[in-house]
Amino acid sequence: MIYFLVALIIFLIDQGTKYLIATRMAIGEQIPIIGDFFLITSHRNRGAAFGILENQRWFFIIFTIIVVIGVIWYLQKVKSSSNKILPVALSLVLGGTLGNFLDRLLTGEVVDFLQFNFGSYTFPIFNVADSSIVIGFGLIVLDSFLEMKREKKASMAVAGEQEDKA
Repeated sequence: MIYFLVALIIFLIDQGTKYLIATRMAIGEQIPIIGDFFLITSHRNRGAAFGILENQRWFFIIFTIIVVIGVIWYLQKVKSSSNKILPVALSLVLGGTLGNFLDRLLTGEVVDFLQFNFGSYTFPIFNVADSSIVIGFGLIVLDSFLEMKREKKASMAVAGEQEDKA
């Protein structure tokens, strides 16, 4: 149950921050936080990451429903394992996915507002849900590497035991 609570907290933080941006800032308005490096910028995105597949609302809605079902199913499967990284990662992905899903479902666009500039390069503006999804996927990748290491260690232990018996 704790993992669904994590997803709910991410969802609520995401929706709360988007609500504040959407209701208190005009689109395009900027608030510098750290000079020109980090700004809060009111922006709307009708596509996916980096604005790809713009105006494909129904594609995103159907795709997201499939992803949410898959994440919930897999979370149910792994939540009681001794490995805690994977369920936390799936919780982050679930919370972020649901946050952006609700925006697309209700308005056809996602509220983005976190802007980072690196010299003359402006990283695409994003939100809390996007951050949660990226961190979740990063943890899934980390867990995959750790699992490969665990499996290699276990197979070496088995090989050592077989060698001792011989």
